[in-house]
Amino acid sequence: MPNVLLIGNGAREHAMAEAITRSQQKPLLFSFMKSNNPGIADLSAKIMLGSYADLEAMKRFATENKIDFAVIGPEDPLNNGVADALAGINIPSVGPTKTLARLETSKSFTRNLVSKYNIPGNPQFKIFKTLDGVEDFLNQLEGIVLKPDGLTGGKGVQVQGDHFATKEEALKLCEQILAGGSSLVVEEKFDGEEFSLQCLCDGKNVVATPLVQDHKRRFDGDKGPNTGGMGSYSLADHSMPFLRPQDFQDGLEITRQVAAALLEETGQPYKGVMYGGFIATKDGVRLLEYNARFGDPEAMNILPLLKTDFVEVCRHIIAGTLDQLKIEFDHKATVCKYVVPKGYGLPADHPDAASSKAKIEVGDVGKARLYYSSVDQKEDGLYLSSSRAIGIVGIADNLAEARKIAEEGVKAVQGPVAYREDIGTDVLIQKRIDHMKKIRQE
Repeated sequence: MPNVLLIGNGAREHAMAEAITRSQQKPLLFSFMKSNNPGIADLSAKIMLGSYADLEAMKRFATENKIDFAVIGPEDPLNNGVADALAGINIPSVGPTKTLARLETSKSFTRNLVSKYNIPGNPQFKIFKTLDGVEDFLNQLEGIVLKPDGLTGGKGVQVQGDHFATKEEALKLCEQILAGGSSLVVEEKFDGEEFSLQCLCDGKNVVATPLVQDHKRRFDGDKGPNTGGMGSYSLADHSMPFLRPQDFQDGLEITRQVAAALLEETGQPYKGVMYGGFIATKDGVRLLEYNARFGDPEAMNILPLLKTDFVEVCRHIIAGTLDQLKIEFDHKATVCKYVVPKGYGLPADHPDAASSKAKIEVGDVGKARLYYSSVDQKEDGLYLSSSRAIGIVGIADNLAEARKIAEEGVKAVQGPVAYREDIGTDVLIQKRIDHMKKIRQE
């Protein structure tokens, strides 16, 4: 009966907690959260609330509860060096060290690494600390993407056509980003379709999980501001309907080469999840970015499908022996829909903005899985925060049935909430298939 420490308090971590506690090894779960997630609390033997920057509190909690290993969910504790702090008291983690977490926390580190080791997938890019040369480089690009160098919560990237129209506007945004003290990565914009490839990595071996497509835009039809992710879907064949088999292989090969490059560059084996955000283009697969952890919502698509004991997977990641374990996933389709406050992603002066502190009621979600995210459990019930509230997941033999289950589950949440109805629909997916056919001239 291992004692497992889970760090994190979102829906991703709720899905991780569920995967840990269904292990045949009958683990005891101890959870360190910055706010009380009722779903994680229900699955835990003991919880502690605190800041992800408070490494001493986390070490104390781990020591007191004789933790065998930790599983780190979000990017903030990784960026704060939690894996390093726990390693200092001989507690291994599924989650990279602070140095290796730069794969996510520093856009420039990853671009430079991929370039240095001649790994395919990089766009044309340049890194700037001042405005010198920015305008010249902007003029060389047909389409522009601007990235502040650091953690942006999935919302800091500025894309031409979405966030700005002209090169003059791009230059003004560059000034603002640099004035804020951040380095700036300027990249070419790709035309294609994005997909998420989350891989398990033990430092040497890289194992793919089923492909997922996330939907960042707030409203149906991919309209409105970018969010942390309004939902996602995966198919029973573990692929995407707009991809060729080679696209998956290329994404996996890039990740394998990046894992090897990280070991070569830092001398440290990467142990955890390497989540590649890729885009299929007319010229093949290109790398948008890496995350150093499971995606949220994408974790909710794949962890419920994991047939292999998750605690056993974690042990093999830590031991560097993933090649000795057969990792299997159910061949089912999944649809995840996020229930959010009506005001989520909208300006503070919008009439719906007040919805973020409202009380909600959760009824019977039927066959759907429910994962709590940013909610506040008070004595008199459940309250919204300003962020995503609940992930509802439908799982079935086909996408239509999975979507129906998710849709029924979403309707069980009462209060001033919203969600995207179109995630996993034939119309939205056909749009992506048609787009890829057009740019590939099939």
